[in-house]
Amino acid sequence: MTEDPAPQKPSGAATPPGTATPPGTATTPGTAPGPQPEPLRFFGTTWVAHDGGYGARRVGVAVGSLVAAAAGCFVLRFAYEGLAIAAVGTFVNLLVVIMFAICSALAFRRTWEGFTRRHDPASQSSTRGLMTIGFVGTLLAYFFRSLSEAPGEKLHRQEYETARTQYKKRTSRRTGNPSRKNRNH
Repeated sequence: MTEDPAPQKPSGAATPPGTATPPGTATTPGTAPGPQPEPLRFFGTTWVAHDGGYGARRVGVAVGSLVAAAAGCFVLRFAYEGLAIAAVGTFVNLLVVIMFAICSALAFRRTWEGFTRRHDPASQSSTRGLMTIGFVGTLLAYFFRSLSEAPGEKLHRQEYETARTQYKKRTSRRTGNPSRKNRNH
């Protein structure tokens, strides 16, 4: 009795991980060929056609980020009162308030810019501490951006549209089978 050294793959089985699929083919059944939209945090891919509860998600993100910012300010107030109780002095109290104000302003600006352009990974890692201290600014940026669109939607839409036009250009050039070209000169 001999065993088959290579078991046969059943028809319709998924491609193993790490195996490349031909360009322009869908990776899952029912998915259109070509570039796929990148999901946004809290929104998935509903930002593409503004469906699937997109409006409710925007309201949820706006309310959630505003409530989280208010809660963060409340916690910072307790920290400030702790400094006042410890009687560390006016200079230290002022220094802490100024530090949180500046870090929040910088985090707001950096988050706001991140909605329209991608930051390089090196600068993201170098400003991680600043963004953590200025979390209130980040939350406020999410709140204000969600009043007009899903945070990051403009950037993702531009990248998706660019990828779609490039894909259409690549696929429209291929007309017919090149081996059947009439080579009569």
